[in-house]
Amino acid sequence: MRQAKSTTAKVTISEQDPRWQRVLQRDPSLDMPFVYGVKTTGVYCRPSCPSRRPKLSNVEFFDTPEHAVDAGYRPCKRANCGDTSLNQQHAQLVNKACQIIQHAEQIPSLNQLAEQLGVSPYHFHRLFKAATGLTPKAYATANRARKVRGQLRKGGLVTEALYDAGFNASSRFYESSAELLGMKPSDYRAGGANTDIRFAVGQCSLGAILVAQSSRGVCAILLGDEPEALVHELQDCFAHANLIGADKAFEQLIAKVVGFIEAPAIGLDLPLDLRGTAFQERVWQALRNIPVGTTASYAEIAQLIGAPKSFRAVAQACGANKLAVAIPCHRVVRSDGNLSGYRWGIDRKQQLLERESQN
Repeated sequence: MRQAKSTTAKVTISEQDPRWQRVLQRDPSLDMPFVYGVKTTGVYCRPSCPSRRPKLSNVEFFDTPEHAVDAGYRPCKRANCGDTSLNQQHAQLVNKACQIIQHAEQIPSLNQLAEQLGVSPYHFHRLFKAATGLTPKAYATANRARKVRGQLRKGGLVTEALYDAGFNASSRFYESSAELLGMKPSDYRAGGANTDIRFAVGQCSLGAILVAQSSRGVCAILLGDEPEALVHELQDCFAHANLIGADKAFEQLIAKVVGFIEAPAIGLDLPLDLRGTAFQERVWQALRNIPVGTTASYAEIAQLIGAPKSFRAVAQACGANKLAVAIPCHRVVRSDGNLSGYRWGIDRKQQLLERESQN
């Protein structure tokens, strides 16, 4: 995770700093008047937060939660460290911005969005990215891609699809079509024909594993009991693509994924080929921001992306995820902390969470 950059002046923190001593004490009565940010996770906490204490060198202090948010941090969900009323206001603002983007004929600029919402462009950009994991421009691009994909799946003409999605010139659409669709528009309309996807199957402690990669990045990480069943699942996901058995060099990619499954602390940084709706991609980005060793509820993820009533849709987005562990939907649990459904089985979900909690 990228470290948050503070806009405040750097201050040397020592073990004798009274604020650090309050953090070590975890006393709820000492929750004001400051919060602390953890550079390695990008979250901020109140002094009473029960999470594992970070290294002092990774900590910086802020007078208010608002200052921590402005510096790029998000509230620690584990201890409900954010100001609830303020978080709700921010979530409502982000949700309104998403609606404006979704209904706009042309992609609004950052300044236009901020003006409509009554906030500064800088502050709005921070809030939107903290809530959704995407910049406003990236979200607008994902929304455009969703519109284009929807039209092409219906068999519509490419020219109609691009104008309905807000492109005012075909040249601009074709320049970005590979990024939007992962392939040529005509190939997408034909169900992914002429698209090469390399894949390989291996074994890990969770059973069989399949990793597939398109020209844009890893597009599937599947888990199961039988390798043959995983290959059939890949064929169902990419029915018209050219599936190519990978060579030994590609197997190094599987080794990297398996290594992460066995030892989550090493991290997993892969180029991903995300193929979902704008909402699903917002959820998946939020899932990638859940630190190793922690969990979040469906309701918390819904709140985080600015759609607090959409927790069922969040669960559906988790179920639609084809990238096991790379998009860590196993870190999402029910509001009572109990495990819920997992595409690759509850037992695997529990094993993944147990390993991550031990690192």
